[in-house]
Amino acid sequence: MPIRIQEKDFDVSAEIAALRQGDPRVGAVVTFLGTVRDMNDGSHVHGMTLEHYPGMTEKALEEIISQAQVRWDIYQALVIHRIGPLLPEDQIVFVAVTSAHRGEAFAACEFIMDYLKTAAPFWKKEDTPGGARWVDARVTDAAAMVRWKKK
Repeated sequence: MPIRIQEKDFDVSAEIAALRQGDPRVGAVVTFLGTVRDMNDGSHVHGMTLEHYPGMTEKALEEIISQAQVRWDIYQALVIHRIGPLLPEDQIVFVAVTSAHRGEAFAACEFIMDYLKTAAPFWKKEDTPGGARWVDARVTDAAAMVRWKKK
């Protein structure tokens, strides 16, 4: 299962094509693309910087994908997460999941994304007119985690 932590941007179409290439079993590809917004918590965001803990981050992402494979019948999962300075409209994160059927792929993709938002060792600092501020996980992200722990 491919995992990439990188500064450079990525091509969503090329990533999807590579993920499903040569696998005629694939009947569903579900994706999530996260981008930088220009507003957060009522403040304008000029940009953000994403940091991570090398080695630990990749291990956490591998564990997230392994859990998804145990819970659902999926073929492949891809996670690309950017780090470094980013501007509004830049791509941040891409998750893609392949399976025979859409239900498995949708559930696994949502699970992976929820865990990325709450449990992966990434730190986000936003640049606002009031200065730089670190961003915490949202209450809704924590609620999503509780939902998955019950299953």
